[in-house]
Amino acid sequence: MQRLIPVLCLGVTCVGLTGCELVPSSGVTPNTNSRASIEQLERRINKLEQELQELKSPADDSDSKTPAGPLRSLTLRIGSEDDRLRMYWADGQTSNLICSQEGKGVWACG
Repeated sequence: MQRLIPVLCLGVTCVGLTGCELVPSSGVTPNTNSRASIEQLERRINKLEQELQELKSPADDSDSKTPAGPLRSLTLRIGSEDDRLRMYWADGQTSNLICSQEGKGVWACG
């Protein structure tokens, strides 16, 4: 019985070692597989960082026709052929918003 234990241990060890492989059966070395996984993760991280940046700084939704400066004055013209609100900007530009009467004494411009 004492001779059987070492032989049995040796057999179990040999079976255990033959089950270990350093190279996957697909023929891809672990180094190549790891490199591809890392590159895939880097692309995913870059995409997520870009999406996060877009969420932090939303697209500029200001009207491209509107100057990006302070207003100097406003003029409201109602009861004429072209009812409008005219804006005079500090840089010399002007913008017009068409106005319409919504009710008695109520006007909407825009």
